[in-house]
Amino acid sequence: MGRNIKSNLRGRRRQGNVMQAYDALPPELRRWLSTAALPWSPASARGIWRKAGGAKNPQAALERLDAVEAATLRRDGLMQGIGLPN
Repeated sequence: MGRNIKSNLRGRRRQGNVMQAYDALPPELRRWLSTAALPWSPASARGIWRKAGGAKNPQAALERLDAVEAATLRRDGLMQGIGLPN
């Protein structure tokens, strides 16, 4: 599966320096973003990471990000035919 596939979901314009925000993310989260199927903003990814306890349990936070991304892909209808579970 390719990275950052085109989504039918509405995009949003971001405020501030997105690259600076990306550089401030934990290394594990930056690695996850580099292979994500959707184009996440650093702020969105960081919010999920924090709520899932990424500072204390990075693996659990990465699993939560995977689940949120899969739900978004399902909602967008992009999971059909690309080998992801429904």
